[in-house]
Amino acid sequence: MKMHAVIAGVGMTPFGKHMDQGLKALGAEAVRAALADAGLDAGALEAAYVGNAAAGLITGQESIRGEVILRGMGIGRLPVVNVENACASASTALHQASAMVSAGLYDVVLALGVEKLYHEDKRRTFGAFTGAVDVEALADIMRMLASSAKEGGAGTAAEGAGEKRSMFMDIYAAAARAHMHRYGTTAEQFAGVSAKNSLHGSLNPRAQFREVLTVEDVMRAPMVAEPLTRPMCSPIGDGAAAVVLVSERKARTLGLSRPVRVTACVLRSGWDHGPDEESLAELCAREAYEESGVSPADLHVVELHDASAPAELMTYEYLGLCPKGAGGRLVDEGTTKLGGRLPVNTSGGLLRKGHPVGATGIAQIVELTEQLQGRADRRQVADARIGLAHNGGGNIGIDAAATCVTVLQR
Repeated sequence: MKMHAVIAGVGMTPFGKHMDQGLKALGAEAVRAALADAGLDAGALEAAYVGNAAAGLITGQESIRGEVILRGMGIGRLPVVNVENACASASTALHQASAMVSAGLYDVVLALGVEKLYHEDKRRTFGAFTGAVDVEALADIMRMLASSAKEGGAGTAAEGAGEKRSMFMDIYAAAARAHMHRYGTTAEQFAGVSAKNSLHGSLNPRAQFREVLTVEDVMRAPMVAEPLTRPMCSPIGDGAAAVVLVSERKARTLGLSRPVRVTACVLRSGWDHGPDEESLAELCAREAYEESGVSPADLHVVELHDASAPAELMTYEYLGLCPKGAGGRLVDEGTTKLGGRLPVNTSGGLLRKGHPVGATGIAQIVELTEQLQGRADRRQVADARIGLAHNGGGNIGIDAAATCVTVLQR
């Protein structure tokens, strides 16, 4: 019988603008919280996998980011593996950590994701995202985005990508316009995603934005890149999230009362495929369902990569939560809202919780673990036992560069 990594403890900082805290302080706060939640001291750790995407550009810290953070806490000797994989950095760290535990190499492993994105020079922050594409093809990508915007009558999106905003908002805007053209999806349905997540975020004390928005509020907000208004775009942020993984043997020794198992963690990179062929997210989801033995109908709660509102709606379809083109209907019917059949992004998602890119994937795991253990307070999903996390990163061609899909079960 296959052994699974077990989540012994989770911890995270509030996400937001932490100009007075560096990577070391943010990372230490999350690690200490996860160790305390697990009832372990730092000496129990046998290895650490640390995800970060942009410290080299934002703070100047290169090469030994994980070692610097952990040594600042007095943690040394153990092997530290630094993981960089765009917005999927933290979930990639989790993937590596859980694989090592499942394989029997370690009994207690730390997975940490940490990021600082706020900087006095906004161009440096936007540059962190511009570097998450094939930079040798950057000029061609910019021309393609501008051409797509002009063809779609999107005047705002025709200029300013990578200078006034993350170029990824233009990539998402182009995908949104294509989805609207093909399936009749409306801007109001995208706004419905933002409104839903604002409600969820208002219930999460660690979320960056706590204000509740209506669909009308979202539609009236300033345009970023048609059809995306500001609340349809995830904000940058600073923050950290950590998880302590243990073997099943160690979990029994610790006497964990509500163990949550990692029953699948699938990481894949993109490839050149046609627009109507299986996508990266669909492949990862299919393999995660097969590995865990569950189906979309078995899920109780989902945290997915809503770097934009259209991304959430389209990911419903990639994950098999509804047929292709029917994502808008799930929004209209309230299916993915708290109280609905399958709540999605109960944390507020990237749209409201925030998106410190190197921490995002493990923040999803923190939320799901607390949901499955009945610790999510006012945003608790009743009797949640199976959760799924979807985290993407970077872009090459017509798809993400990397995607990780994880299934957790209590």
